[in-house]
Order: sequence, then C-alpha cells, then structure tokens
Amino acid sequence: MREETGEAIPHHAPAKAAGRGILTLNAGSSSLKFGVYRDAAEPDMLVHGQVDGIGTNAFLEVQTDAGKTTAPVPALSHAAALDAVMAALGPHITDLAITGVGHRIVHGGPDLVAPQILSADILDKLDALSPLAPLHQPPNLAGVAAAQSRFPNAIQVGCFDTAFHRDHPWVNDTFALPRQYYAQGIRRYGFHGLSYDYVTGVVARDYPELHAGKIIVAHLGNGASMCAIRQGMSVGSTMGFSALDGLPMGTRCGQIDPGVILYLIAQKGMAPQQVHELLYEQSGLLGLSNISSDMRTLLADKSPQAAEAIDYYVFRARREIGALSAVLSGVDAVIFCGGIGENAAPIRQRICDGLEYLGIAVSPEANDANAREIGTGATRVMIIPTDEERIIARAVRHAVAA
Repeated sequence: MREETGEAIPHHAPAKAAGRGILTLNAGSSSLKFGVYRDAAEPDMLVHGQVDGIGTNAFLEVQTDAGKTTAPVPALSHAAALDAVMAALGPHITDLAITGVGHRIVHGGPDLVAPQILSADILDKLDALSPLAPLHQPPNLAGVAAAQSRFPNAIQVGCFDTAFHRDHPWVNDTFALPRQYYAQGIRRYGFHGLSYDYVTGVVARDYPELHAGKIIVAHLGNGASMCAIRQGMSVGSTMGFSALDGLPMGTRCGQIDPGVILYLIAQKGMAPQQVHELLYEQSGLLGLSNISSDMRTLLADKSPQAAEAIDYYVFRARREIGALSAVLSGVDAVIFCGGIGENAAPIRQRICDGLEYLGIAVSPEANDANAREIGTGATRVMIIPTDEERIIARAVRHAVAA
C-alpha cells in the first residue's frame, strides 16, 4: 500500500543513535548505496553513503552531519563491500541493532505490487526476472545475499521499482505483439517507481489540488525516465519492458527502432552480448558525445560533440513531455527530480523552452536557484528532490512493526 510521503527530515547527529535500526541497500553492478535510519514512526536517517568501484579500485564514501569521508576499501564483491560499510559505520551507530534491511530491487515482474519480505520463494521469482533487467537485478540480489549473511536475524524486505506502474491501463502496458507474449510477461513494466512514489507523496501532502490532477514527473539522472500520473496513479511511463526505453541516459540508448537491433545482428554479425553491451554500456550521452556519460562534464565541455549530445537529450525530453501530456489529456504540473533534474538548471531551462503551448514557462532566476517553484506559466514547474531510500526505510519499518 502506498503511503502519503513527505520530504526527507533533517539528518541527526550520529551520537543520538540508539535502539533499533534500519539499513537500506541499493546495489548496482559495481556500487552499493546505503543508509542507516533509527526505527521510528517516521524513520530518522543517521548516516548514508556508498561503495563505488566494487571489483576494481573500490572506495567508500560516508556522509554524516559532521561531513563526508572517502577512503579506498578492499571490495571485490558485494559481500566484501557490505563488510566495509559496516566496519566504517561502527562508530556512527553505537548500540543500534539492525532489525530490518530494505533493498531496492529494480524488477518485481507483473505480480509483485507491494514491498515483500524476501522469502526463498520470492527470491527465486526475482532471480528468474534477471534477464529482464540484466544490469540491475543480479547485483540487487547479490546485495540481498550479502545482507542475509551479515544480518541473519534481520527482516529482509524488497521494494520494487516496477510496482508503482502496475496499475497502468492495458493500452499503456502492452505491445502490439501476438497476445500470448503478453501472457508470457512481455509487456511495459516501467521503472524508477520508488522515486515516483516519493515525489507523488510529497505532492499529496503539500499540494493536494495537484495530487488530484495531472502531473508529469521527470526523473533525470544517469538513468532517466518520465511518468504520467493522474490522481496519484501511474498511467504512462517512458520506460517499457526494460530500463533501456524512452529517454537517452548516461550510457543507455533510450528509444530505438527495433529494426536497428535486427540489422546489427543479421547484417553486421553482432552477437547478442555485443548488442547488449552497445545498448546498455556504450550508448546514451557517452556514445553520442564520445566524451562522457556525465551531464556535468558535457555542460562544461565546449566541443560540438558535447553540444550535440545535450541537444539530443533535451529534444527527447521535450518530446516525451508532449507525449505524456497527450496520455493525460493535459498537464497541471511538470516536476523534475534525480541528479540532473534537481541540479542542472540549463537542462531544465532548455527542456521547458518551446513548451509554452502547454502553459510551461520558467523563471531563469528561480531555476538557477533550484527553487521549489520555478514556473511562471499556467502549468506549474517544480523541483522536488527525490528520496528513494526513505520509501524503502518506511517499508521496512512497516514490516518490522507488523
């Protein structure tokens, strides 16, 4: 069940930690993001950070009220990364017993529509979905295994990025393939659901009139998608069967004619794994620019290739806003979140330029200041920082309290 959610409350000093704690984990292919919360009616974040570069030159970043520390760590696996995290967290969570661990799991398939305690049966179902999310699902499950080993008595809870979209209308859930393929699970799942859940909750709390209407949320980061939301429910998403579809991303291609895939295999002789690497790891902003997958780097680069990559990114974002406004039959607000959406004022400005026909206009001053409200037209334009970890922590808290 989705909760009405609010913005992250301020972090508290580590010295106040006591009692029961909640650990949240978001495992990527070579990273492990974490957060530790005091178990309370509204979970209270104490410390967060990440291990990056797992399997190679890993380093650990820990963020508390006192500041941020970064250090290299020996982490050749997710289990080793979690051991490094817990060793570093020791001084910050004295006397805090971890009673629940929450995991972001990208793919929940067609049936998992709410957070689940991760039984052996559920984990088997999730493992069977790995081919549908090959970059994300295996490391997600590796994080679960590491947490089960490290915290054998804690409740392990999975929260699914696909769950928010499971009420899609059928026309937004299917492909025009023979119907038996839909029954076999080939359908549009949508992703970034934890982010959309959080932002929608903030809207419900602070702007009930918008929550009752039509909003487009743009989650723009290294992974990027947009979601059409009516009365708090997802009715359309730019991502589909996989996390490749829709917007261009850091290294993922976004929308592509399936004929290109057939051509690469049949005429260029590419093996499926080569195509996989091309679409997931070599495309997007990195492929278009041949410079970087990081929008900050491209904005600072004055080369024509960087400019063209940004031009394409902005064009596709503007196009998807137009398409989702058609899904909604209008739009009352466009809300930006994610690393690019929250911080890249030039990208927000350029996406909104030319959307005046939808009532969208932006104040340059408010936009440059990353203000909550940056719009000046009939359609509101907003920035709401997302907090996927808080959604996970709430789910764990609910499971522990049950």
